[in-house]
Amino acid sequence: MAGHSKWKNIRLRKGKQDAIRGKLFTKMAREIIVAARQGGGDPALNARLRVAIDKAKAASLPKENIDRAVAKGTGGGEGSNYEEICYEGVGPGGVAFMVEVYSDNRNRTVGELRHAFTKCGGNLAENGAVAWQFKQVGQILVKKSAVDEDTLTLAALEGGADDVATDDEEFYTVETQVAALHACNDSLNSQGIATEEVTLARIPTNMADPDPEVFPKVIRLMDMLEDLDDVKETYVNVEIPEDMYQDD
Repeated sequence: MAGHSKWKNIRLRKGKQDAIRGKLFTKMAREIIVAARQGGGDPALNARLRVAIDKAKAASLPKENIDRAVAKGTGGGEGSNYEEICYEGVGPGGVAFMVEVYSDNRNRTVGELRHAFTKCGGNLAENGAVAWQFKQVGQILVKKSAVDEDTLTLAALEGGADDVATDDEEFYTVETQVAALHACNDSLNSQGIATEEVTLARIPTNMADPDPEVFPKVIRLMDMLEDLDDVKETYVNVEIPEDMYQDD
């Protein structure tokens, strides 16, 4: 089966800013709030909430923070009105950006995004301007040490997956339709296959090919976006060489 795990290189390297504990906790709490508001506060009945809570626990988000976020999502009140929004932009060298946010104030969020793009020589774009260059899919990561390729492939297909990528050194990447993500994850778990990350991702289908000197500018913009509390995830349609990701 064809592989699509290059999204982990194409997508903003998650973790540099998330190493800042407070920002990581803030973003995880917002995911729990939104998941609880959309699907209810019972993780047994709300697969998205269950995944969000499991991820938060793995990152050592305190139980009281998790409970507070679930309560906000189900009971209203301050902090309960976050919206999921995806903004589009054009960065240095014409690179397309898709920026997913959780916002409780669109004016503030747009202002912060516009400032980042402008400072880095890009601009926010109208809806649909770059979205056609990406497809949204469900992705499930499974450690290669946990299961062999044939077993996982058969189990994934049985669970409704479209593809299994094997070209990452540590993880298999199971790809699904958006609507089938959580059902496929539950199916894998029921077959004794532990999953490491369950998420929606935007994979570029039309790749940019800018000059090499553009890469640092693209990375700078990605860093500025990820440093914003409202930003959940950033995707770009360029494959940036791994050596460009070395921290200063």
